[in-house]
Amino acid sequence: MTSTSALRLEEITPRNFEAATAIRVRPEQEFAVSPVMKSLAEAYIHPAGVAWPRLIVDGDRPVGFLMAFLDIDWRQDGTLLRSGLWRLNIAAGEQRRGYGRFAVESVAAEIRRRGGKQLYVTWHPGPNGPEDFYLGLGFRITGEKSEGETVGVLELS
Repeated sequence: MTSTSALRLEEITPRNFEAATAIRVRPEQEFAVSPVMKSLAEAYIHPAGVAWPRLIVDGDRPVGFLMAFLDIDWRQDGTLLRSGLWRLNIAAGEQRRGYGRFAVESVAAEIRRRGGKQLYVTWHPGPNGPEDFYLGLGFRITGEKSEGETVGVLELS
């Protein structure tokens, strides 16, 4: 496990754009998460403040990428706003070092800072998917599906 003292999140800027878009998960995980470039394109097309993309950096080394969604119109009809983790890409050679946990805790802190009480996430079920990771962090399965993915929620008390 990596010490969290050297870990930080950075906004995506022209200075770190190449490092962010170079983040790749393990080949057997590619089915479960979009490439960083697609995430950044999606962040661009949503209203300002909805997408929260960040590079995960350990010291001076980029190790992952996350993108949160903040007050997104979950049902696309104005009846339900939710916040959570939209994307989590930990570089293939950097997994199992605590970076994923750091990412989830960072998103939880940002949602709490904005007054949120729950952190949502979706994932593809099946082998090589992240279900065990999320359940191990305390997420519970809601029973909902979103675009065929399992929906989980973490209470932020």
